[in-house]
Amino acid sequence: MPSPQTLERFIARVEENAHADAILEFYADNASMQENQSAPRVGRDALAARERAVLAKARSVRSTCVRPIFVNGDRVVVRWIFEFEWQDGTRTRMEELAYQRWSGERVVEETFFYEPAQLVPRKAPSGLSNG
Repeated sequence: MPSPQTLERFIARVEENAHADAILEFYADNASMQENQSAPRVGRDALAARERAVLAKARSVRSTCVRPIFVNGDRVVVRWIFEFEWQDGTRTRMEELAYQRWSGERVVEETFFYEPAQLVPRKAPSGLSNG
């Protein structure tokens, strides 16, 4: 079960948009991530590499934890809102629930639940500046 301090540090790293670093700092070596009902991806280094690849496609990202965080023993649920501005100027706003299983101070399993339709990038409204 993660300590409240560990959870706060984890959330702070994600809100700093240090997503890959958060994976390296807070996930077990053999951690898995799963999107909705897709096959899980396994291995902390692979998870961090994929996160870096996704973020490299973005011009900017804003990550927000919507509180409260739900904790029950080794299970944690975090509600996230991510706002991406992609290199081509389109934007994606994504809201998801992250359902995590922790072993001590490390995430060992995580499943994301979200509506896939929100992944479709949308043109930014005219008149808005970038960033």
